Amino acid sequence: MKPIRLLSGFVTVGMWTLASRVLGFVRDAMILAYLGTGPAYEAYVVAFRLPNMFRRFFAEGAFNMAFIPQYSKRLEGGEDADDFASQAFAGLASVLIALTLLAMAVMPWMIYALASGFAGQAQFELSVEFGRITFPYVLFISLAALLSGVLNALGRFAAAAAAPVLLNIVLVSAMTLAALAGGDVARALIWAIPLAGMAQLALVWAAAKRAGFHLRLQRPRWTPAMRRLVRVAIPAALAGGVMQVNLLVGQQVASYFDRAVGWLYAADRLYQLPLGVVGIAVGVVLLPDLSRRLKANDTAGSREALSRAAEISLSLTIPSAVALIVIPLPLVSVLFERGATTSDDSAAIATAVAIYGLGLPAFVVQKILQPLFFARENTRTPFYYAVAAMIANAAIAIGLAPLVGWLASAIATTMAGWVMVGLLIRGTRPFGEIARFDARFHARIWRIIAAALGMGVVLWAAMALLTPFLGMDGLRYLALLVLILAGIISYFGIGQLIGAFRLSEFKRALRRG
Repeated sequence: MKPIRLLSGFVTVGMWTLASRVLGFVRDAMILAYLGTGPAYEAYVVAFRLPNMFRRFFAEGAFNMAFIPQYSKRLEGGEDADDFASQAFAGLASVLIALTLLAMAVMPWMIYALASGFAGQAQFELSVEFGRITFPYVLFISLAALLSGVLNALGRFAAAAAAPVLLNIVLVSAMTLAALAGGDVARALIWAIPLAGMAQLALVWAAAKRAGFHLRLQRPRWTPAMRRLVRVAIPAALAGGVMQVNLLVGQQVASYFDRAVGWLYAADRLYQLPLGVVGIAVGVVLLPDLSRRLKANDTAGSREALSRAAEISLSLTIPSAVALIVIPLPLVSVLFERGATTSDDSAAIATAVAIYGLGLPAFVVQKILQPLFFARENTRTPFYYAVAAMIANAAIAIGLAPLVGWLASAIATTMAGWVMVGLLIRGTRPFGEIARFDARFHARIWRIIAAALGMGVVLWAAMALLTPFLGMDGLRYLALLVLILAGIISYFGIGQLIGAFRLSEFKRALRRG
């Protein structure tokens, strides 16, 4: 895959992810407007986090990190890749069905493990009820993630990236219909989640079939190929479990502070926008590309792909991080403050957003460096690093909670992210030239940082001028748009002027994407 094609893949995934995240903001703004940050909202957060945790554990964290390199190499070597994928689908489906039945039976204990601070409160019973309804989503979305891995390995990124848009369309539609009918918006929202999972699975299944993939439904078989897949997947699954423990620790700490679970979730949604559009898109496109290049012994091409992926992603991530740090309150107040969500909620969420902003580059760099290990089918080393980051996260969150309260969770997440980056950088040293960024990257990265800092100054000045308008109901959306445009224009203008990047490169990628 040539650099411009690699970039166009990032653009395709990034644009669909952006559409999903924008709809996600509409969804979250509606949820906060209807539910506020009270018991129903916190129950929704915990219940929806359950299937998402297991999705990352089984599909994205384990199977796809082990499955995509092996599937890609079979494609490159002319082997029967479809039979391998069909065996993986059958095995994953059987495990997930058993897991879903077990989880629904022990749901109260799972909720207690996620948010023990809810015990004895209204949130607890609601969380158990909501959790039983939402958990089957993990079955549908995990199988959809596996088929998305097939599409990504085939170089078809659009359908897999578009699937999350369906989730938000279904949830927004369900809440709208419930509100218009005078029904229970919270329960309409919860029941819509497994329905959305079915729709996502149907979409990627149809797209994979159009791409030439033939799924052969079969009973699970313990073949040599599956033994190898599981052997590689287990450390990845454990690594995914470690990352979910980080979320669990943060949520446990937050559950002992009034409304903190909801505040952290809303802040997480905001910083996940650039992380999803840039970091996840880079990881999705880079892993199958590196796997094929390693199979073909293309060291120069691998280094070029890695360097361009880092350059592209950081040129978009660093200014996003600066914006989250400089203008979090305007972003949060305009996007979320309405209905039952108050100015106090906005102030709390904005503080967490700024802290997450400090860690955003770390979360994206992880997405760039981890494929170097996964493309070699090395999932053990990232697991060991994830354990070290988990220990750091838990120590910081629990240790700081008596001093800074619920914000300890956000601080711990950010610091643990940088710990993970340091370990990954150290771990790539034995890989040699393939893991070294090229001269062009080193020349541009400092200019990217300078352009982002210049943009930060412009944003700070523009926020001071627009503050009166950001508080006016009729003008705050326009004022925020002006503020965002000021940041975009200043960043890309300064960046082009000092040679941080060439705008023509982005234009060509947009045309191809």
